[in-house]
Amino acid sequence: MWYNGFLDLSPWQLVVVTLILTHVTIVSVTVYLHRYSAHRSLELHPALQHFFRFWLWLTTAMNTREWTAIHRKHHAKCETADDPHSPIYKGLGTVLRKGAELYQEEAKNAETLRIYGKNCPDDWLERNVYSRFPIAGVTLMAIIDLALFGALGLTVWAVQMMWIPVWAAGVVNGLGHAVGYRNFECRDAATNLVPWGILIGGEELHNNHHTYPNSAKLSVKKWEFDMGWAWIKLFCFLRLAKVARVAPIAHRVEGKGSLDMDTAMAILNNRFQIMAQYRKLVIGPLVKQELAKADESVRHLFRRGKRLLSRETSLLEERQQARIQDLLAQSQALQVIYEKRLALQQIWAKTSANGHDMLGAIKQWVQEAEASGIQSLHDFAAQLKTYSLRPAN
Repeated sequence: MWYNGFLDLSPWQLVVVTLILTHVTIVSVTVYLHRYSAHRSLELHPALQHFFRFWLWLTTAMNTREWTAIHRKHHAKCETADDPHSPIYKGLGTVLRKGAELYQEEAKNAETLRIYGKNCPDDWLERNVYSRFPIAGVTLMAIIDLALFGALGLTVWAVQMMWIPVWAAGVVNGLGHAVGYRNFECRDAATNLVPWGILIGGEELHNNHHTYPNSAKLSVKKWEFDMGWAWIKLFCFLRLAKVARVAPIAHRVEGKGSLDMDTAMAILNNRFQIMAQYRKLVIGPLVKQELAKADESVRHLFRRGKRLLSRETSLLEERQQARIQDLLAQSQALQVIYEKRLALQQIWAKTSANGHDMLGAIKQWVQEAEASGIQSLHDFAAQLKTYSLRPAN
């Protein structure tokens, strides 16, 4: 019958088809808009680029230049008043409920498009079809859904229209800066929502992405999975894509005991992984050790101590800063490792432009760490010497 559409699918078949259609949209956003257009972390075959542009016109009415510009501005102004969709300034509830509206509002900002929207499509189709008639695409999609699926096609279409505003504009931009876990202490509040980036194509691994924004692969840990990267690997196999950049690999040469320029550059390149190791190998064990010795009256200060002492300082609230000071007052050893953590981060913040100055600063840091009398800090300093830009032969 006409109300079942040409395909006459069962309800369960419709659910499967809807999930497939929305997944194609997710792949279009994460591979084409995000990793290709905004960050240029890979190259895509022109035919694949145009398929994604056409599909996004049908299912989201999103413009490549607008999305790209807004996302680039988000990275450039992250967690500031100029961030187009920061939960810290806009409010988490606002970003969750009105993520799409925030995009539309920022898309009207001509300065945003001028500054951040460079190197985006500007061909005849973009000017005369996709940008000129954005609503025509989603209208055509509604007609197609009605024809294929009948009356329930309107439900399929509604889910397609809500998928990106809810999951990408709302959940990733909202919850992805509020809840979850952090592999790395980057300078913004980005979090990984879950370690398995399937539903939103890998965008769930938001902390990894903000740490290494130009990486085509969003998973970092062995137990993390990035569905978008799986698609990219398939496109590469089909010669439809070519990866330009991924996160640096931290090479270590066991037995290496000298600090040289190669080591200094490797430490700079892998600074986020190194600070994650500092949290794991130095801060965590020492907090546990000091907790075991602490008096019952102050043991509460050590709760979440590892997390607080590792947290990016610009993200600390006043009450958290006060708690850190109370905690450090209970242990001279914790005071030392916290100050050494801040000093290590200052090395690449102040000397990265001059390799020789950085090497000298690292050497001094290692000497002081080895002389600290704290075994975990001594061992970490020894480990720093083993980093290399190249793997061991």
